Amino acid sequence: MALLALAPALALLLAAALHDIAARTIPNAASLAIALAGLAARALAEEALPGLAAALAVFLLAWLAWRCRVMGGGDVKLLAACALLVPPAAVPSLVLATAIAGGLLGLAYLALRPLLPAPAAARPGGLPGRALRAEAWRIRRGGPLPYAVAIALGTFFTLLV
Repeated sequence: MALLALAPALALLLAAALHDIAARTIPNAASLAIALAGLAARALAEEALPGLAAALAVFLLAWLAWRCRVMGGGDVKLLAACALLVPPAAVPSLVLATAIAGGLLGLAYLALRPLLPAPAAARPGGLPGRALRAEAWRIRRGGPLPYAVAIALGTFFTLLV
């Protein structure tokens, strides 16, 4: 399936990643819309059942990670939805690419932690400035990663390769 046909789902995936950066949540509606677009793509490719089976396997694996408190619930749903965007044979590559992107994201956050200065007394105006200030605060205190970023990067990489 052409990447262009998945453009709306990929735009939603980007929006979910940005939302995760800003608020550390992923809207359920975004995961649902991505899953429906992926299911339509799998149906058009005549791989609906294998696609659903692969997405269920990813969901169960991610659910176990959630139970161990190493992954958020929104991340579980988003990763399973993204498993429907790629062909079933590419799902292991998606999981691997997402794990590598998550590791690199974690390393970047660890590397940035000692480099970020203390916050300025004046609060920045505008949403981007406030979001950057909040993210710097999360990095300095070792807060949770916005894992939707890793999921989006893994999905984009898997679809492009």
